[in-house]
Amino acid sequence: MPDNNKNSSFVHLPAFRIASIAIMIAVTAIFTTIIRIPTAPTRGYLNFGDVAIFFTAITFGPWTALIAGGAGTALADIIGGYAQWAPYTFIAHGGQGLVIGLIVYAGRKKTKGKTGIVSLIIAFVAASIVMTGTYFLTGGLMYGFGAAATEIPGNILQNAAGILVGASLSAAVRKAYPPVSTYGW
Repeated sequence: MPDNNKNSSFVHLPAFRIASIAIMIAVTAIFTTIIRIPTAPTRGYLNFGDVAIFFTAITFGPWTALIAGGAGTALADIIGGYAQWAPYTFIAHGGQGLVIGLIVYAGRKKTKGKTGIVSLIIAFVAASIVMTGTYFLTGGLMYGFGAAATEIPGNILQNAAGILVGASLSAAVRKAYPPVSTYGW
């Protein structure tokens, strides 16, 4: 029986948008698990998940990036034996994706659909603060703030790789297939 509830958020989402979210959750989980560099002080790890998160946010928008970034990285934590980090990872990377998407999409409104370098720089800084700040606070409470502080450079480097590679991939995909941006949410 069809759901005629007009307030249901998924009633109006086309199937390809739901599929895009599911695919990007899987891609984010794979990018997060494929190469993991353990960090001793807080028992976390560096990874390439930020590439997928930046790509998702720039290509598909803030809400897709929130869900895919949060769920994909949390799933990777659970699969990889870092389940204690999964809830915080969801917040750190889901928030990171949301912030990137909101900033980039706001910038596109001002530049007639173009992704400007200024909005990418602002998105990088804001995303770095959200992700690094979340992990710093969580790691500080779990292992001490001295140990958590040692993770900051690696997290910023992870964000830098994310913006450089993710934005480049997004630009290439959007140029090759312009309708891809309409698949987001």
